[in-house]
Amino acid sequence: MTTASTDHPLETQEKKGTRIWDLPLRLFHWLFAGCVAAAWGLGKFGPDVMTLHFWFGYAVLALIAFRLIWGFIGSETARFSSFIYSPKALFCYIAKLPKRQASNWKGHNPLGGLFVFLLLGVIGAQAALGLFVDPEDYINVGPFASWVGIDSARTALASHGILARATLILVILHVAAIFFYRFWKREDLVIPMITGHRKAK
Repeated sequence: MTTASTDHPLETQEKKGTRIWDLPLRLFHWLFAGCVAAAWGLGKFGPDVMTLHFWFGYAVLALIAFRLIWGFIGSETARFSSFIYSPKALFCYIAKLPKRQASNWKGHNPLGGLFVFLLLGVIGAQAALGLFVDPEDYINVGPFASWVGIDSARTALASHGILARATLILVILHVAAIFFYRFWKREDLVIPMITGHRKAK
């Protein structure tokens, strides 16, 4: 014989916590992280023939295209309009950043919102440039390399490499921020990106 749950809907919601991220955004986040890591690793340490590197690059571009669309039609915290802040709001948030307390911002805080645009811009530009590269081996040629001259294709290759290093720096900053918020601000950023909810205090 089963016993019906006596939890009130409000109590159940309190146990789950505040809903922050929707499912499509969370899936995007983890798929994007995995594809970027795979593309970067294969580009740096992978085989000479970079077929897989290219395919992960295509996946990154597809995910960015999805994120751009979802930034307009997704849930409140997924929309770009929810984390476009004024310079004043950004500087005020940075000034309060050293305080050892959780901000519990619903969605992206001003600094996090700026970082989202920066990350999408840098990685998007890097992946897009990869479509036009034409290295000296004439094997790992981007699908659109024939659309531009050889000099432009080599410039795209050089810029692709520069932005790869910039991507690594941004990823390191992102991971450092996660640890900073977890151990200094006492705010877990990882669990909400898995469950979609921030635990109730």
